[in-house]
Amino acid sequence: MRTTFIYGGTLVDPSQNCCKKAALLCTDGKVTEIIEENDTEQILRRKAGADRIIDASGCVVCPGFVDIHMHEDPYDSRTDTLDKSIARSMVLMGVTSALGGNCGGNCGQPKIYLDAVDRIGTATNIALLAGHTFLRKLCGGTDKYAPISDSILHRMVESAQEALQAGCFGISFGVKYIPGTQWKEIIALASLCRKDDRLVASHVRNDVDGVFSACDELARIGQEAGVKVQFSHIGSMGGYGQMKHLLAQIEDYRGCGINMMCDCYPYDAFSTGIGETTYDDGFLESYQSDYSHIQLCDGPYAGQRCTKELFEELRANAPETMTIGYFMRADDVEMALRSPFVMVGSDGLRNGDQGHPRAAGTFPRVLSHYVRRGKLRLNEAIAKMTCIPAQRMGLLHKGSLKPGFDADIVIFDPETVEDKATFESPALAPTGIHYVLIGGEIAAEHGQLLRDDLGRSLRFGIN
Repeated sequence: MRTTFIYGGTLVDPSQNCCKKAALLCTDGKVTEIIEENDTEQILRRKAGADRIIDASGCVVCPGFVDIHMHEDPYDSRTDTLDKSIARSMVLMGVTSALGGNCGGNCGQPKIYLDAVDRIGTATNIALLAGHTFLRKLCGGTDKYAPISDSILHRMVESAQEALQAGCFGISFGVKYIPGTQWKEIIALASLCRKDDRLVASHVRNDVDGVFSACDELARIGQEAGVKVQFSHIGSMGGYGQMKHLLAQIEDYRGCGINMMCDCYPYDAFSTGIGETTYDDGFLESYQSDYSHIQLCDGPYAGQRCTKELFEELRANAPETMTIGYFMRADDVEMALRSPFVMVGSDGLRNGDQGHPRAAGTFPRVLSHYVRRGKLRLNEAIAKMTCIPAQRMGLLHKGSLKPGFDADIVIFDPETVEDKATFESPALAPTGIHYVLIGGEIAAEHGQLLRDDLGRSLRFGIN
C-alpha cells in the first residue's frame, strides 16, 4: 500500500462545493481521505505514516484537468511506437485525462490505438470518440464533397459499433470538413449513442453567419437521435461577431430539452490545414479579411504570413501544411468562456512542436488571463476544467477529489500560473504548476516531466 499526503494547500473541488484549507490522503492511486486543516492530530498522524509528502502551501489543490476536446498523438503500428508530443504538453499544463478523436478524425482504428496506449503508456490518460470522417474514408467514402452509397454507410455503421464496443465514448463529426455528409449518415451513426447515453460531438457544418443553421442541424441530431450533443470549439465557429446570438440560440434549445453543451479554447485564432474546406472559395469574403491573416506553421515557409501566391502554391502542392487563422474576435471568445454551458477544451493539435499554442497553454491561460483578471471565478473555471467535462463524458472516477475517485491531481500557484506557449514557440510549458499526479504518482514537478508513461486508455463504462 503506497500513500501520498498533500497538506498546506487550498482544496478546490467544485463537485463537492469545496474551497477550503485541507489536507488530502491518497492510497494506491485513489483519494482516500480529506482532512480538515484544524484537525492537527490527524494531519500529524497521516503525515508520519505517508510514503510521500507534498507541501502545497500557498497553492490550489484541485482535480486533474479533463480536456474534453483534443486530438490524439499519432501511433505507428508498423513500429509499434506512439508519439507523445501532445500528451506531454497536456500533462505539463495539468491535464490528466483527455478526449481525442474529435472533429471526425482518428489516428487509426480506435481499438488498436487504445490497446497501444495501454501496452506502451503515454503521458496522460486518453479516451476516444469514433470519428465519422475516419470511418467514412476507411469504408470507401474518399470524396469529401460527394454523398456515400448505402453499402458504404452499412460498413460505417458496423465499424462504428465495433469502435463503441472497444470503449469509445461516442461519435464525432467534422461536417465542416466533409460537406458531402448527408443526414442519413449523420443520424445512422449518432443514433448508436442513444442506448448508453454516449456523446455526439461535432465540428458543425459552417461558421460565421452560417453557424446559426449549423447549430440548428446539431440540435436536430440531439432531438431525432435522442442523444446529448457537444458543439465543438464554439469560439472558432461563432467568434466573428455572432457569439451573443449563438449562445442565446443554444440556450433556447437547451430550454426545449435539447442536451447541448459546448467547448472553447481561450485564443482568438484557429488552426487547420491549408487544404481543408475552411479555405474553400469565398473564405476571405466570409471572414472579411485577406491572406496576410494566415500564418504558416510548418514546412519551408514556417512562420511566414501568407500571400495569394503562397496560399495557392501550398493549397495545390502541400495541403497538409498547418496554418493559424487570425480572424476571430477576443470579446466573442471571452463571452463563450463565461457561459455556464461552455467548458474548456484545448483542441490540441500539433505537428511535433509546430502548430497552435493551445495544445500547451489552454488550461493555465484560463487561470492567468481569465481568473486572475477577474473575468471568471476560480471555482467556476475549475468546474469547467474538471467535474463538468468528466460528467459530460461519463467518466466514473475522474474530475473530483471525493474519496474513492482516482488520485489525478493538479497543484498550482494561483498567483504565478501562466501559459508560456506562443504562436512562434507553441510547445513551451507553462509556469506555476507545481505538481501533476496521475493515479497518485507524480507525472510532472515544477514544470519538469518526470513520467510520460502513467497515462492509460479510458474506456466508456469502465473508467
